[in-house]
Amino acid sequence: MFDADMGSASGRASRGGRLRHALEELGPTFIKLGQLLSVRRDIFPADIIEELRKLQDSVQPFSFLEVKSIIEDELNDKLENIYTEFCESPVAAASIAQVHRAKLHSGTQVAVKVQRPEIEQIIHLDLEILKGIARWLDRHAKYGESYNFSGMVADFESTINNELDFTKEGENADIFRKNFSQDEGIFVPQVRWIYTTKRILTMEYIGGIKISDNKALDQAGIDRKRIAVRLSASLCNQILRDGFFHADPHPGNIRVLLGGSIVFLDLGMAGQLSNTRKNAAADFFMGIVLRDSHMVVDAIIDMGAITNQSNMKSFEREVDTLIAEYLTMPMNKIKLDELLRKIFQIVYSSHIKVPHEFALVAKALGMLQGLVEKLAPEINFLMIAEPIAKKLIYRSFSLENAGDHFKKSLLAYYHLFSELPATLRNILRKAAGESLNVKFELTDMNMLQRRLERVFNRISFSVMLLAISIIIAGDLISFGLSAGKSAEMHAFNIAILKTGLVLAVIIVLGLIVSMFRSRR
Repeated sequence: MFDADMGSASGRASRGGRLRHALEELGPTFIKLGQLLSVRRDIFPADIIEELRKLQDSVQPFSFLEVKSIIEDELNDKLENIYTEFCESPVAAASIAQVHRAKLHSGTQVAVKVQRPEIEQIIHLDLEILKGIARWLDRHAKYGESYNFSGMVADFESTINNELDFTKEGENADIFRKNFSQDEGIFVPQVRWIYTTKRILTMEYIGGIKISDNKALDQAGIDRKRIAVRLSASLCNQILRDGFFHADPHPGNIRVLLGGSIVFLDLGMAGQLSNTRKNAAADFFMGIVLRDSHMVVDAIIDMGAITNQSNMKSFEREVDTLIAEYLTMPMNKIKLDELLRKIFQIVYSSHIKVPHEFALVAKALGMLQGLVEKLAPEINFLMIAEPIAKKLIYRSFSLENAGDHFKKSLLAYYHLFSELPATLRNILRKAAGESLNVKFELTDMNMLQRRLERVFNRISFSVMLLAISIIIAGDLISFGLSAGKSAEMHAFNIAILKTGLVLAVIIVLGLIVSMFRSRR
């Protein structure tokens, strides 16, 4: 970990500041890594997280000649044949790409995102270095036992490879557009696929006002409270309803149009949740709203958290204590980002592994909280999320969803039974070829032996009792048939009956004693 000195008097940067500066000097891959790690409150303390969140990948733009060369190579045509106008100066420059404004021959204004030369080779080389560091940490560092660093690098590799492929961002935009069709006043730019490749992305150009520019919003007569509610509801629906959400909603990626519509930009980093994790996220919010620590902990487990049972019990106790602090607070006073930060601190101290998707959700909500506080401080995200979460939870119990679950279960059982004959045939073949091995592990042989002895003793007693019962039954039948005949036969039957009854009583008493002993 890092030294805790703050160095205010000496002029030295804090430990988080030194880490941030080091990542910036190492280049684009490590800047992206720092941005990704800024969501991992389960790994880093708050002061380092705050510094990592300041990482900006703004860099010097590359030349227009390189831009022109890349576009013409990718689209196999001259720049002037593709665009009637093309601004040589970029409107934005980042570590992976830069954006230029242009106009198509149709007259449509577009934004053209162009990938930096040789950035893919640089990133792949840096990734190999990171993989080696992660393997060493997993094997030799004490934190390697609690956190799968190699898995984190694999997640990061998948994320950054998606960002390097601009067709993925275009696909994300199409998914968001389809999802946003259910929401009023939420848009994403239209992708121009004919002018889009892995290294070039062409989308319709949308101006608008930066969502953090309160002065411009007020001058345009836009209701900031309405914008805050609309933005909060949109992100909540993205997470809980769609399971597909903008994972980097910082102010530079969100614009507000004059009519009050919200536009999401830079869609390369998107989080995705399965149905199970969507339901867990809804339960998480409801647990916070209801101040139910068990519901919060169960939701985190359902999200895919990995830990041992002893850690989970301690985690639940600490979350219960944390939730108790908020019992007396009105809902509009609870700050979600602060609550999430405290929960992640408990996660960190409990050595619990949380899935990358949950960390992305926390990051998106933390950014949202900051935006909403600047737009309209009186708006609280939890008050907006509560009815949406309730609605989605109730919807999960609807007849339509029950029917869908039944169909999915029926299909799963169909596949199971269709595979059963082939599986049984494989087992029988192995058994016929004497290659079937069945392993049993006996953890306590002595206890098993004692239990088997008791079972066999009881079976023996029962067999003896059954035999004597049969003899007594036969004697009773003989006694009835010989009644009134020979006195000697009558006396003999009486003697056998008495003897059988005595033996039966002894056996029954033996069984009772054996049962009491086994209980002790």
